[in-house]
Amino acid sequence: MPELAEVEYYRRLADTALGREITKVSAPDPWFLKAGLTARALRTAVVGRSFTATRRIGKLLLLDTSGDGPVVGLRFGMTGVLLVDGGRGVDELLYSSMRDEPAWDRVTFHFAGGGDLRVRDPRRLGGVLFDPDEARLGVDAQALTLADLRAALAKSRAPLKARLMDQARVAGVGNLAADELLWRAGLDPAREAGSLDAAEVRKLHRTLLRTFEDLLSGGGSHTGRLQAHRVPGGRCPRDGAELIRRTIGGRTTWSCPDHQR
Repeated sequence: MPELAEVEYYRRLADTALGREITKVSAPDPWFLKAGLTARALRTAVVGRSFTATRRIGKLLLLDTSGDGPVVGLRFGMTGVLLVDGGRGVDELLYSSMRDEPAWDRVTFHFAGGGDLRVRDPRRLGGVLFDPDEARLGVDAQALTLADLRAALAKSRAPLKARLMDQARVAGVGNLAADELLWRAGLDPAREAGSLDAAEVRKLHRTLLRTFEDLLSGGGSHTGRLQAHRVPGGRCPRDGAELIRRTIGGRTTWSCPDHQR
C-alpha cells in the first residue's frame, strides 16, 4: 500500500515531469475526481500549463502548476501507483497489482512532445482534487520534532497506534510503518497515547525518524524488519515470541507480547 515512503518515491518521480506543457487530460472515472471536481474543470484549469514544483505532506502528493493555476492534489489510497512516461515510482506495492492494465488509469496528464503522468489505481480508493486544505494535515512525519510528538500524544486516551496514524496529528504514518516503529520502540500499540513518560516519548521520536529513513533507503514501507513476520504464527525477530494480531484503530495490528509494553 502507498505509505509515506511510496508517496515520497512518487514525488521524486513526478519531478521528471516538471516544466512540460500539459496538452491533454484524460479523466474517464468521475468517481476519482473529488471535492466537486469534474473532468471538464480539470482540463480547463491545467491544459496549457505545466507542473512547476512537487511537494508531499504525509501521503498526499501536491503538484503546483504554472501561472495562477491550481495545486493538484493526488491521493493514492491503498492501491494507487504513479507513472511518468511509463516508469513506475515503486517496484513493489503490497495489496495492489503491478500488472500493466491501462483500464485502471484514473487520470492522465499528457505532455507536449509525448509522454505523460498518470495515476493507476485498481481499487479506485485514491483521488485527485484541486487546492486541498493542507492545514487539515498534521506535521509531516519526516519533519516531526520532539515537541510536535509530545503535543500529538499529550493527554490522549486513544490507542498509541491510532493516535500516530491520525493524519490530522502526524501526517504520513501508515499501518505498516506504525507496526514497525512501535515494534522497534518496544511500545504496545494498544497503550493509551497519553500514558507515555518523557523518556518513552523521546525514544519513540528517535525511532520514528530512524524508521522512515530505513524504509526510504530500503525500498518502501514493506521493507521493515517486522514485515515478513506479520503472518499467523509469525514470531518476533527480536526475541522469538509469537506475535499477536489485533485490530487497533480499525487496522490489523501485529505486535510482540514480550518486549512491547
